[in-house]
Amino acid sequence: MANLGDALLSTWIALTRLASPVGGVIVGARRRRGKEDPARSAERLGYSSAPRPAGSLVWVHAVSVGEAMAAMPVIDQLIAEGQGVLVTTVTTTSAALVGHRLRPGLTHQFAPLDLAGPVDRFLAHWHPDLAIFVESEIWPVAIGRLADHGIPLVVANARLSPRSFRGWQRAAPAARAVFRRMSLVLAQTDDDGARFSNLGAPEVATFGNIKFDAGLPDVGLGDLDALKQGIHGRPMVLAASTHPGEDEVVLTAFLKLKEARPETLLVIVPRHPVRGGDIALLAEATGLATRRRGAGELPDPTTDVYVADTLGELGAFFQLADVVLMGGTFIDGIGGHNLIEPARLGAAVISGPHFANWLDIYHAFIDAGGLKVVQSADDLAEATMTLIGDPALSSAQAAAGERVVSGSAGAVARTIKAITPLIGRSPGGTPC
Repeated sequence: MANLGDALLSTWIALTRLASPVGGVIVGARRRRGKEDPARSAERLGYSSAPRPAGSLVWVHAVSVGEAMAAMPVIDQLIAEGQGVLVTTVTTTSAALVGHRLRPGLTHQFAPLDLAGPVDRFLAHWHPDLAIFVESEIWPVAIGRLADHGIPLVVANARLSPRSFRGWQRAAPAARAVFRRMSLVLAQTDDDGARFSNLGAPEVATFGNIKFDAGLPDVGLGDLDALKQGIHGRPMVLAASTHPGEDEVVLTAFLKLKEARPETLLVIVPRHPVRGGDIALLAEATGLATRRRGAGELPDPTTDVYVADTLGELGAFFQLADVVLMGGTFIDGIGGHNLIEPARLGAAVISGPHFANWLDIYHAFIDAGGLKVVQSADDLAEATMTLIGDPALSSAQAAAGERVVSGSAGAVARTIKAITPLIGRSPGGTPC
């Protein structure tokens, strides 16, 4: 079966090499839809726009904002130890996040498409000493070519959903060929680790979730002071990382909340800032006085809804919020977002029922009394009203969440200790 799997993987890599022109079509289509940076879209085809730094280099791939934020403590520690780091992302939002943190030792590029041509060009230019893929990034071509060049691959903070596991099982020979080329898998949970092992990963350890150690966006005191003045001591409800369809749920609940607590301010931070204008129109259509941070506006005592359509400031709003409504959970299909950040900052958090991508973490908070889950807009209004009206209850829930976070930290240190011996096991520093 191993020989069959190897043959299948080799055939797939060869086919993608023949289909290389398709890469330009894919990138062009994504660029027209605003999903690629026009000035840097060639990076997606493996044409690098920055020189390779001297010395050893660790390639860290984090597809989107959540993975990039989670990987930052690992990246920071590697750089502190004098290690060069190349971070690749796919989304423009995650690229902007990494861009805000660029400094000596850290380089950002958009990830190459998982086709042999782009991957080979990427590896020939960067020739990393170690590759780290964050969470559930499983790219067969990249994994195959890394193994061909003797470059170790670590899947850090690894997770594999039951659904993805069943999909890989349906192609078992090819799956084993891909998974056995992973040098080390550092799983979030024992269940994740078992799924990776079952598919052929040779070395798997359960290290916990590095998102419990993840840092928060830096926020200047001037920003905080200006926001505090605009909030003017009013109760503040924060809807964090919302998606289309969720803003309507939040606004419906907020209108009910305002009947009892008219002084309350709602702040909406969309997952994608480009939606700020649309959200403001939605709020204004309900008769709510609305301002937008993306337009350079601050809230004032007459503001009902403040749309914070900017990047890198969510931490400030977590610190100021009385109650946080966690986006990605109020409609099906998103799977939830990271509630560790608001919990670490002492916020009482409410979520909807849809958090399939974060089951273990959400259930840890639920079991500890650190998260309130609601099923509808009416439930959301009632739960928010209860927490605003009962500071002791809100503080108790927030404290329970903080205990979950503090009791689960340490995965970053374990990850650094595990990956350090792998740096330098490859030819690194020489062209692939």
